[in-house]
Amino acid sequence: MLRIDTPGVSISIEFDSTYHTEYEAYIQDVSTIKTLPIEYYKVVWRSFAGNSLTSRSIPARSTLIDTSTSKYQNGTDIYLHKILNDSLEPSQRTELAVHYRKLKETFSENQSIATINESLNEKKGNITDKNLNVSVDISSKTNWDKIITAYLDEVPFDYIGKGEQNAIKMKLALESNTDLEAVVLIEEPENHLSLSNLNKLLNIIKTKNENKQLIITTHSSFILNKLDIGRMILLSSEKETTSFNDLEDETREFFMRLPGYDTLRIVLSRKVILVEGPSEDLIVQRAYKDLYGKLPLENGVDIFCIDGLSFKRFIEISANLQKEITIITDNDGDIEQNIHKKYEEYSSNDLVKLHYGLDENLKTLELNIVDANKPNLSILKEILGHPDYTDDRLITYMLNNKTRCALKIFESDKTIQMPRYILNAIEE
Repeated sequence: MLRIDTPGVSISIEFDSTYHTEYEAYIQDVSTIKTLPIEYYKVVWRSFAGNSLTSRSIPARSTLIDTSTSKYQNGTDIYLHKILNDSLEPSQRTELAVHYRKLKETFSENQSIATINESLNEKKGNITDKNLNVSVDISSKTNWDKIITAYLDEVPFDYIGKGEQNAIKMKLALESNTDLEAVVLIEEPENHLSLSNLNKLLNIIKTKNENKQLIITTHSSFILNKLDIGRMILLSSEKETTSFNDLEDETREFFMRLPGYDTLRIVLSRKVILVEGPSEDLIVQRAYKDLYGKLPLENGVDIFCIDGLSFKRFIEISANLQKEITIITDNDGDIEQNIHKKYEEYSSNDLVKLHYGLDENLKTLELNIVDANKPNLSILKEILGHPDYTDDRLITYMLNNKTRCALKIFESDKTIQMPRYILNAIEE
């Protein structure tokens, strides 16, 4: 024990002495016991002061909104009613209960119902010896919040779209007023929502979370970026947690402004390769398949096609993860300016692997492919569908049709020689 004067909660699993007799009988023959008899144990919550804790004594409340499932109680969404209960003042809840009871009493007094009950009692001998009536259950177990439902444009809440249901529940949870500290847990808010409606919801989440702690789980990079990737906490088996709090503000703002980047892919992949365009993406995938017999993703290697200006942002995320990242780029005719100076700050970082063509005369990927397949370019010309082209015309065609040529090479049943720097990148 540390014996530090600080608030906290302890949780222990203890034997429940009320089951002493049953437990003694259970362990008479230990050879028959194959599993832990958890039925005889209880979970005990205590404060650091040693006092027992119950849900009533916890000075905070939580709301869980799980958009991946639909939980209904008597045909009505229990999440919605919990949130409605939290949103209403005590006087409003009391008033609802009173009017609901009056509604049930009025039902029994209706002349048509009385006639129906008289008809039933005329036949009671054939059914039962007791008085048989139809009415509304007025027992205390049937409350207004189990029966009354919300309507949107006169459509019952249960029949509106799942996306709108989830959005309304989340908004109500954020709007509810309470004197208690609130924790709102949202499971995958992206479910069932279009991109535009999801964007509206995220704007509300960002502006309506005062006095509330939000914990959101998601598979969506759009949500991750919009709500600030710097607030992400990654859970994994290798580490307890990985926090992204120390990302530069400029990087956090970059992804919030441009949320189209699939940042979750870099977080979840085994190895990351950054390339500058779709043609590089296709060529690297084909080179990888020729070498290993599989596409990169099948081995957990993810290739990101992004513009060169965004490389720094992804490198910073990778650095937080202590994950190796490989960059494949053109030298654009000036290695000193476009490679050494551009990536100078990462020159001493062992996690950043940089690969490019070493000949400044071969400025782009296409020129490097042609050079790697000399002196015989016949296979390359045949793959591209122009076996009669001269070498110079082939180069011009490839430079003017980069993605088309890369796609033909990727899909071809024939194999070409790949540039050395591409092979170096995928062999590491």
